[in-house]
Amino acid sequence: MADRRRGTGPTGGSERPPPKGCINSGDLAIHIDRNGTWYHDGSPIRRKELVCVFASALSADREDRLRLVTPAEMGRFRVEDAPFIAVELIATELGRDQVSSFRIDVDEIVTSDPFHPIHVAMWPPTDESVPYVTVRPRIGARIARSVYYELVRRGVEETHGNKKVCGAWSAGTFFPIGRIT
Repeated sequence: MADRRRGTGPTGGSERPPPKGCINSGDLAIHIDRNGTWYHDGSPIRRKELVCVFASALSADREDRLRLVTPAEMGRFRVEDAPFIAVELIATELGRDQVSSFRIDVDEIVTSDPFHPIHVAMWPPTDESVPYVTVRPRIGARIARSVYYELVRRGVEETHGNKKVCGAWSAGTFFPIGRIT
């Protein structure tokens, strides 16, 4: 299940209330694996258009559980890591003037700013550091390794909390992405 430690970041936000007359279907037979593949009843959903429709109906409740909310029904589903993957970095300028935007796997563009922070969290099964960007309140995207390397290549060294860190500027905000030892 995606949570604040991983894909969602510290932005909080409010959950989308279900429409009037919406039926709570409980747990749905949908899950998203760590590679960003969506499944229904154990079979991959192969139509990207359908995945994009589901992605547009995604929200998170107060406990950071992800759910699909449509006009007719809503239900929770399982996510192995984050529901989205940032697959491309679109960066303009360098240093403090840089603006970092990410294209996620459902073709949405997210620009990092105080409401869409970049952050690094531990992936519990392996204890590896994994970078994320917040897409919507309480919903994030794991930054693909190649995209992360591009972000690091464009990164700068700053002092943050009495420590030297590597990070990226975007929209006037510095986002630490790694310690310098």
